[in-house]
Parts: sequence; structure tokens; C-alpha cells
Amino acid sequence: MKTYDLLRGKRGIVFGALDQHSIAWQAAKKIKEEGGSFTLTNAPMALRMGEIHRLAESCQASVIPADVTVVNDLEKLFEESMTILGGKLDFILHSVGMSPNVRKNRSYGDLNYDWFLKTLDISALSFHKVMQTAEKLNAMNEWGSILALSYISAQRTFPDYSDMTQAKAMLESIARSYGHRLGKQKNVRVNTISQSPTYTKAGNGVPGFDKFYDYAHKMSPLGNASATDCADYIVLMFSDLSRMVTMQNLMHDGGFSSSGITEEIIELL
Repeated sequence: MKTYDLLRGKRGIVFGALDQHSIAWQAAKKIKEEGGSFTLTNAPMALRMGEIHRLAESCQASVIPADVTVVNDLEKLFEESMTILGGKLDFILHSVGMSPNVRKNRSYGDLNYDWFLKTLDISALSFHKVMQTAEKLNAMNEWGSILALSYISAQRTFPDYSDMTQAKAMLESIARSYGHRLGKQKNVRVNTISQSPTYTKAGNGVPGFDKFYDYAHKMSPLGNASATDCADYIVLMFSDLSRMVTMQNLMHDGGFSSSGITEEIIELL
């Protein structure tokens, strides 16, 4: 695919790249192709489980371990990133989410509340911690762009998505509130991208995901958006071409969110 140097000279941090199936992994590759430079980060356990060092080598990027729920880790991450990259940041991608209740197949009517709080901390509150840390360290350049990955479950109910539904709703609310704050302060824009169901490690952890993936594909006039499609959209949102877009939840789902029913679903019924 043709490149346009949309991110030439821009610097940032990419959270959450685990393996080649993850959206953050594909985004990192695309950011590099478009001229951006960045550091990669994930929790120490995720770094051991994933293949992030292979990605880092291909992108000439440094890997900095950080638990996204721990402010001290985030402070070190931002400080080291600015040192390595040679200045303040222009973009941040928050591609982080995990529910212990979903992973352990706990019913929504039988949630472990300590795990529920962990879900909210990892998947939503961490986004606030990232932006608050960036603000306190004055880490963002004027007209920077910050993104988090969401899902339509923030507005609609889906079986087995459990407490991640509340986490995504909280994530989008934080984007609006902090988007207003950072916009007034430094013209930094904050948005969420509500992506199609995608075959990532997190997606595969949801029971019945393969069936829902097929359903969403049949409900979307353009079909499901892939991780590489989402990477293209992320690059657009990090570029100067989207400089007046902020506090939005941007649907990137092939039209799923605007479809009532389709011929393919009617035929199945």
C-alpha cells in the first residue's frame, strides 16, 4: 500500500502490542511506515508472553516495561520515552483491555467484584492515568493526538462481554472529559475508536467470539474492519489531517453500528 509520510517527525508511545494479531502491533508497523517514531510498552508479564521484541527490532523502537495501572511505571515510561525519542510526544495509542471475569468465565450475575474493579482499572481508569501522567509531566506537544480502542458494547449489550461493557463505557466517558481538558490546555485531541470484532488475543477470550464475528460480518455492508484497517485509521487520527476531531467515539466497523438487519441475517433466520 502507498505511504504518504503522514507522521514524519512525530513521536509517541504505543501501548498493548502483544503479537501480530493485535491492533497495536499493526498500528506500530503502519506508524513506522508513515514516518513516525515511538516506544513500545506493555506489562512485564505481557512482554514475556508476547513477541514485542520482534516488532521492536523491525520498527527500530525501544521497549519499556510498564504496568499501565501503576502511576510510577507510567512516569518512568514517559520520561524515558521523551529521552529516547528526543522530545515531547505527538501521539499515544492506548490499546489495553482485560477482564479477569471474562477470562475465568464468570457469569454476569456471579461477578467477582475485586476482579470487576481490576477490569475497570486495566481497561478504562488506566486511560485517565496515562493522560494525567502526560499532563503533569508536560509530555505532549501542541496539536497532539491520543487514542484508545473501544467497542460498541459501550452502547449495546452483548452476551458474555460481561464487565468489559462497563469498562468500555467508562473509557469513552474519560476520553470526552479529558479531551475537553487537554483541548483547552494544549489543543491536544482525545478520541476513541470503536472497532469491529477482531481476532486478537483479547477478542478470542470472549466465549462464542467466532459466531459473533460471523454475525457482525453479515450485519456490516463493508464487512468487518481488520486490524490492519484499524491501523490505517489510527494513522489518520494521529496525522494533522484530523486536527479538529476530538472527544469523539469513532465507529470503525464497516457500517455495523448503523445497520438494523441485513438480507444475510434474514436468510439465516
